[in-house]
Amino acid sequence: MATILVIDDDVQILWVIRKMLEQAGHTVLTAPDGEQGYKMYHDAPADLVITDMIMPNKSGINMISDLVHDFPDVKIIAISGGGAIEAERYLRLARNLGAKETITKPFSMQDLLAKVETVLGE
Repeated sequence: MATILVIDDDVQILWVIRKMLEQAGHTVLTAPDGEQGYKMYHDAPADLVITDMIMPNKSGINMISDLVHDFPDVKIIAISGGGAIEAERYLRLARNLGAKETITKPFSMQDLLAKVETVLGE
């Protein structure tokens, strides 16, 4: 199975996603913001990054842009529940920056796992 880096400032979301992915057999690493997530990926690239869009220190938008610039083959799934603008607009921007898939919060385990398998299979 894959090593997946999950980045979200909401500890409950991190815990839920970690449990879902571990139950599916993946190794999961977590980071509380884009800055730490970028450093973790830079030090030891994961097979897949799942990132929230709105976070302190370094937003998902900035992190996706930096990751794609520095690691063109990175595989990213962006997640968002919205914020100042609706989630779909954040996620459209994430796709334009290089995210392979997007998911709107809240999401089901089946939806998350299907997107993970799709991106890992590319």
